[in-house]
Amino acid sequence: MLDKDTGNFTWLNRGIGEIKILKHRENGMIRLLMRQEKTMKVIVNHIADPRIVMSANNGSDRSWVWSAFDYADGELKETVFAIKFSDRDVAAGFKTKFTEAQETMSAHLAGADAPPSAEADEAAAAIAGLSTDDAAAAAPAADEEKKEET
Repeated sequence: MLDKDTGNFTWLNRGIGEIKILKHRENGMIRLLMRQEKTMKVIVNHIADPRIVMSANNGSDRSWVWSAFDYADGELKETVFAIKFSDRDVAAGFKTKFTEAQETMSAHLAGADAPPSAEADEAAAAIAGLSTDDAAAAAPAADEEKKEET
């Protein structure tokens, strides 16, 4: 795993390890997590945001480059990552799984996976019955003015 240092535009080697796509049990958020092989230090920790564009690295069919807001160092900062796999099939499999995770996150963020709620349906029906029509409010006022004139 490499990341592009923002100061001098060089790639920094973060380490070798296993990258995982994890889904939170309670809130359903999906993130990428990677730890260094020997020290187990977190080197990648970011959400599988649907806005992330993962592209093939120039000159290699087994590596990917993307930019994301990473939290591996304890603070949120935008980082450009590059990852290289052992062969082309593993790289393609990672890209497929990451794209699936992004689609799931897109539906999750849009609320498509939320359980139906009777209370929410009742509130929506009540709101739909409300009117902000100025003509309806002006009609009783006009009737009162006519009564006063006679």
